[in-house]
Amino acid sequence: MTTWKRLGDRGQAFPIYVIVVAGLLFAAFAFFVVGQASVTRSNAQRAADAAALAAALEARDHLTPGLDLAALQPQDWKKVLEGKFFYAQGACVAAADFAARNDATATCHPSVLSFEVEVRGNGTVGKSVIPGTEAMHGTANATAVIEPRCHLGQTPPAEGAPDKPPGPIKIECKGGKELAFDPLKPNPWRTLARSLFDVRLAD
Repeated sequence: MTTWKRLGDRGQAFPIYVIVVAGLLFAAFAFFVVGQASVTRSNAQRAADAAALAAALEARDHLTPGLDLAALQPQDWKKVLEGKFFYAQGACVAAADFAARNDATATCHPSVLSFEVEVRGNGTVGKSVIPGTEAMHGTANATAVIEPRCHLGQTPPAEGAPDKPPGPIKIECKGGKELAFDPLKPNPWRTLARSLFDVRLAD
């Protein structure tokens, strides 16, 4: 009797064992899917950050076509230092390019000094024990801003004819740094822009 009872107990325990193992396996696969989803989301966020920064940098490094810095008057330089002459047309093109490099597509929303980018990764989480993950794409948003860090200093008025270019434009920046733009020896705007403006991701 004892032997048959023990065998019966084993027979009853086997289905429970199978259920427990199956549950553990499902949980393991589910955790794996969660990890894959996290990686997919993280990749999308990196792509969004890179695309937003690329858009802001592209805008900062280019001014309105035809704008002659050497001929600007001090009142015009005030607008330059406020970022009102940025040429942002290529900004969203740069955002899309950087998103593509990260295997994603981007939608760009430019503003005067900020660029919001929405990114959707081309890859998916993949097939799993959880239905629908094969169509689950990583998405993320990021906004990059251009921050003016300088203002117009005391610049002496031009002498002679009114249309004559002024002398060197004095520019005062954060941290006490002073710059000068000499119309007779102008530096490339891209070089100057890196000192005049900061580019960062918005908090």
